Amino acid sequence: MNVTKDKLVGIKSWPKEDRPREKLLKNGEKSLSNSELLAILLRTGFKGTSAIDLARKILDKFGTFRNMSHTDAREWKGFKGLGSAKIAQLKAALEIGRRFREDEVSVGKQKITSAKDVVDIVMPQMRDRKTEVFKIVYLDNQNKIIDISDVVTGTVDHAMPIVREIIHLALQKFSKSIICVHNHPSGNITPSNEDKKFTKDLGDAGNLMGIKLLDHIIVGDDKYYSFNEE
Repeated sequence: MNVTKDKLVGIKSWPKEDRPREKLLKNGEKSLSNSELLAILLRTGFKGTSAIDLARKILDKFGTFRNMSHTDAREWKGFKGLGSAKIAQLKAALEIGRRFREDEVSVGKQKITSAKDVVDIVMPQMRDRKTEVFKIVYLDNQNKIIDISDVVTGTVDHAMPIVREIIHLALQKFSKSIICVHNHPSGNITPSNEDKKFTKDLGDAGNLMGIKLLDHIIVGDDKYYSFNEE
C-alpha cells in the first residue's frame, strides 16, 4: 500500500480496484492478503482507523488464523472497535474454516487405511482445544467414512464419553466400525489409566452389538498416539 492510500482512513475513499471486497470479486479470494480477508469480515473500523488497520492490529496480536481459532472471547475485548457482534462473526468464520476439511472428507467418503489418515483430517480441529473433545469416526464395511461427529466435551483434565451414546449413534448410522479420537489439551499424548479403561469398555460394548472399535487415537500438538499401532 502506498503512502497516499495510508493517509486515507476510510476504505470507501480508496480506488475501487484496491478495496478488499471489490478486489476479491474481481481477482478472487486468493489474491487477498490475510489482513484484507479479515477486513471484509470486520466491514468497518472506527473513527480514525479503517477495517484494514483494525485487521492488521488483530493479526499483529494473534499472528495466524490458527492462533485466533481457539482464543477466549475475552482476549478480543482489548481491541477498540471490536464489539460482541464482530467477535462472534469472526469466531464463526474461523469455525467454518475448521469444519470444512471434515465436511469435504465425509462427502467424498474417504477410505481409512491407517491412524494417520484420521489424524490428517481431525488434527486441525483438535490440537488447539482447551478442553478435551471426543470425536467418533463412523465407517462402513469398506472402511469408508460415513460421518465424523463430536460426542462429548469435557474439562481440561478429562472427559467421560458415554459408551452407550457412541454405540447408539453407530447403530443409527449403520456403521460397521468406529474410530474414537480425543485430544489432550496438555499436549502429552501418553494414555491415562482412564483412557485405557474407556478403550476396553468401548471395544467390549461394540463387540456385543457387532460394531468393531478399530482404534482409539489421542491427539496432542501435531503428534498423536494410536492404541492400535502401539
